[in-house]
Amino acid sequence: MTDATIKADGDRAAIRLERVLADKPSEVWKALTEPDELVRWFPCKIVVDGDVWRVGAKLEFPFPLDVMDVTLTGEVLVVDAPHALVYTWGDETLWFELHDHEGGTRLVLVDVLERPRAARNAAGWDDCLDRLQQVAVEAGAWRKRFTRYASIFEPDFGAQDGPPEGYKGDKGV
Repeated sequence: MTDATIKADGDRAAIRLERVLADKPSEVWKALTEPDELVRWFPCKIVVDGDVWRVGAKLEFPFPLDVMDVTLTGEVLVVDAPHALVYTWGDETLWFELHDHEGGTRLVLVDVLERPRAARNAAGWDDCLDRLQQVAVEAGAWRKRFTRYASIFEPDFGAQDGPPEGYKGDKGV
């Protein structure tokens, strides 16, 4: 695991996380796009209009009710299987890049978002990517990561928001 890094992206922030996975990019692509695979690691369902990942497809992201009662919307911006997938997730943009790496895959995730959400999402994506990597996420991991990221990000990116209003889960969105 590598820690998230952050940089300015205009008036927003871009957090970047990276993982090396044992599976080839074609297998990791399935984890990014197939509902049965996404449920293992992504924080909510992804409903793709027409069930086809194509540029312009509308997306819905219903969260489990035991986590929070919200459904985000989005749109697919880039599909380059099995190398790149980009879509909006509410008012954020998620970039997934898959690179061949020593028989497996180097996965890069970039989340472009409002600056106050950077630590919250970096901690959440760390948890999610651990699950994708099939690494057990210990109870309270999100809170520890959030506290660490907030202390790193706040000097340059301002006060960091905690969990979103109405959040009930322990997945560390």
